[in-house]
Amino acid sequence: MGCLDDTQSGASIVSSKHLDPGVPTPSAPADVNYGFVIDQGACIGCHACSTACKSENEVPLGVYRTWVKTTETGAYPDTQRHFQVTRCNHCQNPPCVRICPTSAMYKRDDGIVEFDSSACIGCKACIQACPYDAIHIDPNLGTASKCHFCSHRTDIGLEPACVVVCPEHAILAGDLNDPTSEIAQVLARSKVTVRKPEQGTSPKLFYVEGSIVNLHPTATPRTPTTFAATDVLSLHPGEAPQPPARHPTVQGLPEAGPIQIGGRRAEHMVQVGYNAQHRVPWHWPVPAYLVTKGLGSGVALILAVAWVTGLVPFDRATALAGGIFSLVMMAATTALLVADLEKPERFLYILARPNWDSWLARGAVFLIGLSATTTAWVAAEYLGWTALRGPLLALTIPLAVGAAIYTAFLFGQAEGRDLWQSPLLPPHLLIQALMMGAAGLMLVGAVVDLPQELAAGVQWLFAAALLTDLFVTLLGEFAMPHASEVAARAAHDITHGRYRKHFWIGSIGVGHVVPMVLFIVPGLGPVAALAAIAGLYAFEYAFVMAPQDVPNS
Repeated sequence: MGCLDDTQSGASIVSSKHLDPGVPTPSAPADVNYGFVIDQGACIGCHACSTACKSENEVPLGVYRTWVKTTETGAYPDTQRHFQVTRCNHCQNPPCVRICPTSAMYKRDDGIVEFDSSACIGCKACIQACPYDAIHIDPNLGTASKCHFCSHRTDIGLEPACVVVCPEHAILAGDLNDPTSEIAQVLARSKVTVRKPEQGTSPKLFYVEGSIVNLHPTATPRTPTTFAATDVLSLHPGEAPQPPARHPTVQGLPEAGPIQIGGRRAEHMVQVGYNAQHRVPWHWPVPAYLVTKGLGSGVALILAVAWVTGLVPFDRATALAGGIFSLVMMAATTALLVADLEKPERFLYILARPNWDSWLARGAVFLIGLSATTTAWVAAEYLGWTALRGPLLALTIPLAVGAAIYTAFLFGQAEGRDLWQSPLLPPHLLIQALMMGAAGLMLVGAVVDLPQELAAGVQWLFAAALLTDLFVTLLGEFAMPHASEVAARAAHDITHGRYRKHFWIGSIGVGHVVPMVLFIVPGLGPVAALAAIAGLYAFEYAFVMAPQDVPNS
């Protein structure tokens, strides 16, 4: 590891934390709480901090733990360049820690948010949870990585590499709880800002003279326009950077772009000059898994409820066919989830070392429990063990509901994507599971003769679920005002921007209108079911991808 030589500079958390060098150094308090202060008025944009970070921590090319975002404002000759040192905020309330299913991301007693690459499965959930784009996947290790306060240095009393190398002393690191520390005294006398305080993460990276055009990620477009713009957050595999969709003006900020001032055309009043790469972490396997999970859990739920309540008489052939269909869909769900991991060989870590605060770990219990119960149900029916039928069907109901809706709570923990924070998501996913379950049984009915009462009930449930889902999607998810500007931008991209064809043609047209028309035509039930499945995938693709295209940095 390439380490800075501190023997001459004497830079350390202990020796440099006092403004007055004559004050004796006290012993470290028990309630140490480390944080950063960055004076953006003093920063000259030299990138020494990001270079030192890469050298000290052997950060691979193409990813960054620390970077200097540069934004330019004004019209020639009245222009200004704003710099912002950007990195992990070491939040007091870190969402990345809660969502990590294996506790690979954790918060130390001294307030540093650290990561253990040996425990990481590469699920990328922490990236979705971070509202600051501070986490990336290490291309060499295939695990999450970020600023860790140079903990290997901090633990022996040295300051982080970026602090030591800054020529302007613009970066301070130290104990926020020690009133004699330099960082605490600067905080006491300075007006500071933090990024996204509305997220409730209590970030411990404070900016002196922070610029709003840098602090607010959506204040400027991301189109590469100047000397070194490299921000491609919306870059998908094999895709070239695209100009951003036009969005409503952010309140209090002019929309970037051509503006007339004094009769002159100013091409860019506000533009990003340099930013780091932030790639979309979740792609088509996630929306595909939502569809297969809806099919598997929905079929099991409908059959279990129908037979436990006595709404329709039990039918062994339907139980075997429906159970096998559900198992195949749950197996596909598991395969998609494992394939999307950067470290698929570690997928069992979710069970071996679970973090029960994470809905990824909780969801794994529902998926495994439903698969195991359905397997036992199919085996019992095949072997004629009818005594197990009632208990297994009763156990299937809560497991199927949990498997259907747990993703809503997982999305809720992804605090970097505001559109996913919708309180309608749990019931919406349950409605979609019923819609997919009915569609799945209509496909099963094309192979196995379903009892007449069950076949009729499934058709009407399919129609009711289609209409309810259409109502919730159009009026609930998108017609209501959104809680934040970031969520509104993502919703705008779905209904009017980059994903509008997925939404209107795929989801609404193919997924709802076509099945409702086909529903009234005898014998076309399976075709209607396939159209609904395709439409749900189109919706889930837009719903998963659009929030990831809104920048957090």
